Amino acid sequence: MVTNMRSARITEDSQALSRRRFVGRAAGCLAAGLSIPFVSRLASAEVKLAARITAETTGTHVLTPAFKLAVSGLEALANVKDYEALFVRKELVAGALVQSQIEIKLRQEPFSVYLKFIEPNAGREVIYVDGKNDGKLLVHETGFASLAGTLSLDPKGSLAMNGNRYPVTMIGLKTMTETVIEKWLQVKNEKDTKVSIYPNATVGDLSCKVAETVLAKPVDGIPQQTCRLYVEKATGIPVRVQSLAFPAKPGDKPETVEDYFYSRLKSNVGLTDKDFDVENPAYGF
Repeated sequence: MVTNMRSARITEDSQALSRRRFVGRAAGCLAAGLSIPFVSRLASAEVKLAARITAETTGTHVLTPAFKLAVSGLEALANVKDYEALFVRKELVAGALVQSQIEIKLRQEPFSVYLKFIEPNAGREVIYVDGKNDGKLLVHETGFASLAGTLSLDPKGSLAMNGNRYPVTMIGLKTMTETVIEKWLQVKNEKDTKVSIYPNATVGDLSCKVAETVLAKPVDGIPQQTCRLYVEKATGIPVRVQSLAFPAKPGDKPETVEDYFYSRLKSNVGLTDKDFDVENPAYGF
């Protein structure tokens, strides 16, 4: 039994190491404009994205510097098993800009999330664990609403999605970065796209490298004109994404569509099942 568990752990660690090495190789190949013939045999989402980039673009493509920064961010995230952060969110929902600050704990495997709202809805707590609780969110409200006890909600249902652009199952640094790459792949054939790399940007007290893309004209399915990916220089981890709409008319200030910032990030803190359990005595469930 112990031998089997040890073998399984060694296999799991070896697979994780292989993924990290491959994503790193993908970033290097991307920089050189080379293809990776064996990439299709690997199943992880980040590797599939790296394969699409190398297959669908060349080393001289205008988006290559942006892709290179994003893929390097995925490489850094391959070393992150869990993290805590203050999630600062601004997003356009039903024509209104929704803003919130949320304490987040996230574990990659199995995908597990704990959220505690700071503002608005201070004290609200949310837990989601992939494969547990019948696939439902567990939600605890405060004040009068707390009398209902712990709610079990469909993460993609209307109650859980109220005031949100994305379900909680899509929260986190990895999905944030992959979503940016997907959007850039969608516009790879657009003409006159402008790409800028800012090597010495700052976000709060963080020193970051930023990739910015600006579309020349609207694209079906992409409401944003400008997209920015911020990668912290010290860790190589993507920490922020901003998306701005096309101005209503020339000279107008572009409207924020999405702005997601993971502030005060602490990675590999050793989160356990207890951190994603409603029975945790530190929580208000």
